[in-house]
Amino acid sequence: MRARLPWILLLIALSALLAASYGLRYSLMEDPQWVGTCVADAERWECQLRSSLGWLIYFRVLGWSALVTSVLAFFVRGRMGSALAVLALLFGLPALALYNASLAVFAVVIAGLRLVRAKHQK
Repeated sequence: MRARLPWILLLIALSALLAASYGLRYSLMEDPQWVGTCVADAERWECQLRSSLGWLIYFRVLGWSALVTSVLAFFVRGRMGSALAVLALLFGLPALALYNASLAVFAVVIAGLRLVRAKHQK
């Protein structure tokens, strides 16, 4: 059980991150209420967050970050490679939920393969 505990905690953390990303997408980015609110008062912190997230989505920052990190993780050995793969998943799962699926899907698969490879190479 002790050997599986880090994997279970990682799965729970990634699931919570994915749920939070979808919550952010549907409650802030796609909710029509915020369009009118942000037109009337663009200085609210919610509108600033929505605007910043919009730019991150437009320039595909999360998707590219996940892809670069996962490719690096695939070639780096040891714990550093595993840590980079987890970091790639932390970038990739929100990118999947926040409109960067074309890049993030490859990053998540590569990072997952790196984590599986790390388990068998010890």
